[in-house]
Amino acid sequence: MSANARAVPVASRYSRRVVEERDPHAELLADFRAGMLEPPRSLPPKYFYDARGSQLFDAICDTPEYYPTRLEAELLERHADAILEASGARTLFELGSGTSRKTEYLLAALERRVPAPRYVANDVCGEILDEAGARLLRRFGALQVDSLCGDYAAALGHLDESPAAASDGPRLFCFLGSSLGNFEDDEAGALLTRIRAAMNPEDRLLLGLDRVKPRPVLEAAYNDAAGVTAAFNLNLLSVLNSELGADFDPEGFDHHAPFVEEHSRIEMHLVSRRDQQVQVTELEARLEIAAGEIIRTEISRKFSREAVDRLLALAGFEQETEWSAAEDWYSLFLLRPLAG
Repeated sequence: MSANARAVPVASRYSRRVVEERDPHAELLADFRAGMLEPPRSLPPKYFYDARGSQLFDAICDTPEYYPTRLEAELLERHADAILEASGARTLFELGSGTSRKTEYLLAALERRVPAPRYVANDVCGEILDEAGARLLRRFGALQVDSLCGDYAAALGHLDESPAAASDGPRLFCFLGSSLGNFEDDEAGALLTRIRAAMNPEDRLLLGLDRVKPRPVLEAAYNDAAGVTAAFNLNLLSVLNSELGADFDPEGFDHHAPFVEEHSRIEMHLVSRRDQQVQVTELEARLEIAAGEIIRTEISRKFSREAVDRLLALAGFEQETEWSAAEDWYSLFLLRPLAG
């Protein structure tokens, strides 16, 4: 075990190891300096998720306009047995597992196939991992849950030290929620390449991707009529005020999430309603933000068939099977790693 990984026992069938020592406040300071001091301004979406932001995201998933979570869950429920049959997996390893709610469909199918199923979950939040682990152990009496607390790269780097490395038979790597769409093309390719490097030839990757669809459907999903996504986006300013001693006025910004066809993606924007100055006490900085200026807070790419094929070829994967919602609005891809 490396110096940065330590065992954190929680229950007899549950383990959590911290595989990355993080300083979230220092990360926020660095990202703010890099992206916010001068236009064009942007921040990574991970800062959405304070306690209120996490609650608001759960509420977004329940809005009638927000289809991705619903469609992916329906696909997993309908095809879980076929996915496990096609992969031959005896262990599931999930990047960015969060609450593992949708993963329960796969775990139920895994439990029907193997006598001692194992689930390796990865997330940056230890509390979420512990809560999900406790719930899963109550539902699945034979399941072993091993959690890796850290970012994607840290989890992949420590996977060989986890019990999953010695598991009997193939593993199913899972990267769901179209989380790959939050990365620029080169970053997405690099992450997929890193995943492939961690896989054995018999392992498979289940990748969930949101697909290109009519602009009105896409824009409605990120601009819901009830204003939940707007509240979620604007809450980021409250996070900055609390963490950095800033004085952003949430009423001085509008939420806007257009589909940018050139890049085939939704962009989440905070748009300044007026010329304004923002003091950031911890950085001893003053931002001059013009009326109409945007702060980009997230991208969410939507994948055409051509984009999927190009990305998989660059990262060294070959598609084995695809399960898609009606009109190809959302897809699950079962992928095989290529040698080399």
